[in-house]
Amino acid sequence: MSDQPDVELEARLAEQEEFEPPASFVEQANVTDEDIYEEFEENWPDAWERAAELLDWDSEWDDVLNDDDEPFYEWFVGGELNASENCLDRHLADRGDEVAIEWVGEPVDETRTYTYNELHREVNEFAAALREQGVEEEDVVTMYMPMIPELPVAMLACARIGAPHSVVFAGFSADALAERMESADSETLVTCDGYYRRGEPLDHLEKARDGLGNVGHDVTTVIVDRLGDERTVDHRESELDYDSLVDEQQGADVDPVVRDAEDMLFLMYTSGTTGKPKGVKHTTGGYLSYAAWTSHAVLDVKPDDTYWCSADIGWITGHSYIVYGPLALGTTSVMYEGTPDYPDKDRLWEIVDDYDVNQLYTAPTAIRAFMKWGKQYPEQHDLSSLRLLGTVGEPINPRAWKWYYKHIGDEECPVVDTWWQTETGGMMITTLPAVSNMKPGSAGPPLPGIDANIVDTDGEQVGAGRAGYLTVNNPWPGMLRTLYKNDERFINEYWDEYSDPEADEWVYFPEDGAKVDEDGYVTVLGRVDDVINVSGHRLGTMEIESAIVGVPGVAEAAVVGGDHEMKGEAVYAYVITEDGQEENDAFRDEIIEAVEDAIGPIARPEQVIFTHELPKTRSGKIMRRLLEDIANGDELGNTSTLRNPDVVHEIEAKVRGD
Repeated sequence: MSDQPDVELEARLAEQEEFEPPASFVEQANVTDEDIYEEFEENWPDAWERAAELLDWDSEWDDVLNDDDEPFYEWFVGGELNASENCLDRHLADRGDEVAIEWVGEPVDETRTYTYNELHREVNEFAAALREQGVEEEDVVTMYMPMIPELPVAMLACARIGAPHSVVFAGFSADALAERMESADSETLVTCDGYYRRGEPLDHLEKARDGLGNVGHDVTTVIVDRLGDERTVDHRESELDYDSLVDEQQGADVDPVVRDAEDMLFLMYTSGTTGKPKGVKHTTGGYLSYAAWTSHAVLDVKPDDTYWCSADIGWITGHSYIVYGPLALGTTSVMYEGTPDYPDKDRLWEIVDDYDVNQLYTAPTAIRAFMKWGKQYPEQHDLSSLRLLGTVGEPINPRAWKWYYKHIGDEECPVVDTWWQTETGGMMITTLPAVSNMKPGSAGPPLPGIDANIVDTDGEQVGAGRAGYLTVNNPWPGMLRTLYKNDERFINEYWDEYSDPEADEWVYFPEDGAKVDEDGYVTVLGRVDDVINVSGHRLGTMEIESAIVGVPGVAEAAVVGGDHEMKGEAVYAYVITEDGQEENDAFRDEIIEAVEDAIGPIARPEQVIFTHELPKTRSGKIMRRLLEDIANGDELGNTSTLRNPDVVHEIEAKVRGD
């Protein structure tokens, strides 16, 4: 059969710059009223009551917003609720026998299903166990766990008894665990013996024990048996078995502790400019309302859906859009332990097919990998259950967006490209999928109620098409309240740059560059420090990378600045090609020409280095610092946090040979 129609379709998609929401989606969407933006503007901040009304409250709020002590804003003041009760108890009457979590292990055919009744039961039992071990309200409990069901169980158990949790990504080092436990004064750790990666059992417990060796106070450790017969654990002093603790509390019923809306729900540590991680504090009422509302409005989550966010719960995306948002709405949330290409490159599509997934929320990094592997993998499966697609974690280039839209969504699923941060608690800039047109490469307009601007170094708004700095000018319910035990750093990190405290004008600065078009659609260009200054011209690495990845035959690219005697900095491009693409000078010239066409000769790469891999952390972030070291001929920094450290030396050898 001829592939001519497919070729014509690809050509049409490549030319199209704006896409309307599919009519079939609009007909059933949760939010369809175009006046919602105007309503929020005219009725701000009271319009945010619609988010709070998605929850059950023990006591209703007196005031929507208290801004008497800016920037220490308070939301739904006087309101009282419990997050665990909102994610579990209130669904039991109508949805108790419906599935809350579908868990898929990495080993094929290893699955677990938790109904709301079953999840409620285990959360109660573990909450009782934590209390038995002396965990009280306001005690911070640390979790150092991979994607296994006991992680959300532990989170909801902590929320039930009013103990904030601090989840540390399982891929982080022992030192990172110790640093976070010390900072939080956490005396309880929930971890596991190990987990699977590419068919191999990994020893996680020894890493946890190494970390605890650097914690200066006593810690009680609860260990989940993940590996079964693969690993026998000899429990040491202060180490307890999770299953035994839960069994001892069989049938326990723990009343949810009533929490003030401003009481801390969790801490999440994120990178800081000083090198010391920042303990971002999120509260119960505002955060949970915002996670629920954005899940409802942007991801179009309904109780009868099977929804899948492929992130890790060790990151904020997993907190908001695997656990709290979906479960607050009473839907089925899918969790997957493994990688997208094990045992084969169709693993994700197999899960979508098997579970009739309705929404898929994943990262551009994954989408670029799917492109590289080829459309034949999704074509092996029935993906017709999908209703909405989303992207999160970094800007997505137009070519990857269109591939996702066509080959995964069959042009029937809107794509929501979402910008937000650990600090924001939930999505900030994206399209409402049944209201706004989609523009590939642009996240979209700010959500209703979010007052975002693009400004220059003086804080003045820039014109359409010009690059500047993204700022947020009004508070929002999901925002961080402060940095744990460090109010001064909270102000210095986020509010100092463009705020005028004397005029009570507080502006949140997320340290991202962006530009806005004539329709108010924001394109995020990357972190402010992801800027290359070439002969006085500030070039966003994201823009250059988008131009490179737009070249047919390119799967992924990373751009950094390298020292240059004449220009100050020069552009270095590290490029992964698609299978079958020749890596020769002609193709290098094609890439360089594409950059010059998209941005201008000033952005011409000094070098284009082909590589089969890019150095990435265990969470999938490209380690650009090492690429800069290579470009500058500097001594390489620490590579121990990489999941593929050998590739750094391979790239270095290529650059030295060029």
